[in-house]
Amino acid sequence: MTAPFHQIVSIILLAVSLTTAAPKPTIYQSNSPDGKTRIEVAVSDRKVLIYRILSANEPVLNWSSLGFQLNGEAVGQNVAIKKQSLRSHKEQFAWPLGENDLIQNNYNELILDCQSGAIAFQIIARVFDGSVAFRYVLPKQKGTEVGLIREEHTTFVLTDKYTIYQYNEETVFTPTVLTDLQKTSDFPSTLTNGRFFLSIGEADNQSYAKSVLTKGVYPNSLSVAFHKDSVKTKADFRTPWRTISIATSAIGLHQFSDLPLRLCAPMAPSVPNWIKPGKLIRSSLTTQGGLNCIDFAAKHNLQYIMFDAGWYGAEFRTTSDPTQVISAIDMPRVIQYGKEKGRSGAPVGVILYVNRVALRARLDELLPLYKKWGVAGLKFGFVDGLTQEGITWLAGAIKKVYDYGFILDIHDNYKPTGLSRTYPNLLTQEGIRGNENNPDAFHNTVLPFTRFLAGAADYTFCYPNTNRYFTDNLYKTKLQVSKGQQLALSVVYFSPLQAIFWYGNPTDYNDEGEIEFFSRVPTVWNESHYLAGEIGNYISVARRQGKTWYVGSAAGLADWTGTIPLHFLESDKLYQATVYEDDSVGGVHKRVVDVKRGDSIPVSLKAKGGQAIIIDEKN
Repeated sequence: MTAPFHQIVSIILLAVSLTTAAPKPTIYQSNSPDGKTRIEVAVSDRKVLIYRILSANEPVLNWSSLGFQLNGEAVGQNVAIKKQSLRSHKEQFAWPLGENDLIQNNYNELILDCQSGAIAFQIIARVFDGSVAFRYVLPKQKGTEVGLIREEHTTFVLTDKYTIYQYNEETVFTPTVLTDLQKTSDFPSTLTNGRFFLSIGEADNQSYAKSVLTKGVYPNSLSVAFHKDSVKTKADFRTPWRTISIATSAIGLHQFSDLPLRLCAPMAPSVPNWIKPGKLIRSSLTTQGGLNCIDFAAKHNLQYIMFDAGWYGAEFRTTSDPTQVISAIDMPRVIQYGKEKGRSGAPVGVILYVNRVALRARLDELLPLYKKWGVAGLKFGFVDGLTQEGITWLAGAIKKVYDYGFILDIHDNYKPTGLSRTYPNLLTQEGIRGNENNPDAFHNTVLPFTRFLAGAADYTFCYPNTNRYFTDNLYKTKLQVSKGQQLALSVVYFSPLQAIFWYGNPTDYNDEGEIEFFSRVPTVWNESHYLAGEIGNYISVARRQGKTWYVGSAAGLADWTGTIPLHFLESDKLYQATVYEDDSVGGVHKRVVDVKRGDSIPVSLKAKGGQAIIIDEKN
């Protein structure tokens, strides 16, 4: 039995200090295609496997440990590197369900075949422009079919004092100096020292436990941990990718929001045509509620309605039957009505919520039945996104839902790791403190720089209507941000399936001038640009679909005054900008101005406010 991990870390710290040069043994390295990002891997003179990351020849991570504990053995200690392989990869793929039409997937890869005592393993590292990703691979071991990983020894030793935006699952964000960190922080976590902005993330988790970041034993360091589980392995077992992305501005981190997709393999050469993105409104649990929502959806360019928890009874009871609809809902009538009422011949689809209790017991029975009913999609509720068993089950369930031709939304503690590339029917997921929890403007302006770097999120917009009870009693308090900010965030926040009117009764919306923006705004994009932003202070994003641009700008807890440069517009064309902004009485004011490339639109937002703009070409 080898030494426990805290002793291993002590060995590393004795062998490698922040002020010393690279260790004497051979350094194995790979550089990004542009030559500015580099990973270096070495074995210290005490035979501990270590790595560091550099940006423009400057260390961003100092020498940090690699490895894990397998069957009680510290893999990463007593290491020899047996073989090195290098290769380059250059790829461009279409992604019609994303923030940009095309995704560039160019990297240089380093594969190291290693031996740690009796255990053979590989380190695979991919170096992109601005990012590094690495994972461990366990080939079949002599004398055993299955191993047990109880700890991961991956660490991130930073070169300076950093602040981390700490959060866990659906909590708020707490900016915390690393030396003061007491709680764990989820992937992806964003850190900054004021000069660099880092995102430490995860990709391609199909069969691992949920991992978190904890305070490391060395100052300004983090460690990977999964306290509530262990991980069973088998031959050719691959851990999730650990990713580190580096930018020199907060908005610069957005270029890495598609990194998890780039690290997952597609199951098909292209996205099937039956996968349709769109917006939805949630229905009350009655037939008439469903019919009213379909009418509203058809009028306001929404593609789906959803029957949420309760349509087959109390969701957590094993006696509730997900094959039987409560008597208050005539499901065949609602589904058929949606097929008949769709806009421009496209049906309004019905999405059904199913709780984990029913999913785990009856998924294989439910999928063919719901297909027969004509259901368009599913929403999974209260899934287990924490344990290896739960995550492995989810990956298999996503594939089954894909095979039956349903779109999918996964709620509660599950966060994306890029699996939408493999199963593009997984349009969105929660893993976010959304609007139904009434977060403040600080939270709203932290999200674009943190959680959204992992992928799409179902924020469940709770846009208020003219029903005074709704407006004044959302969780016994008014919304903490303005209506203009609600409009703007539908552009800023990315989700191919966007829940817009979460608590709204469609018959209560008679303020068409306000909600017409929601009728027009798309959920997938041809081109996207983060224009301006500082974490927790403000954000401005421009996105294009077709020839039309949409711009969303939101302020945090302080006023924000600035300008939006329209450099993304085409030259020699005139445009008309329709600006939706907060008025002085809690509503939305609309104005129209002519603009062209080279112009700037002034922004003057009050704290908690927002501005949304549609820019059309003039005829």
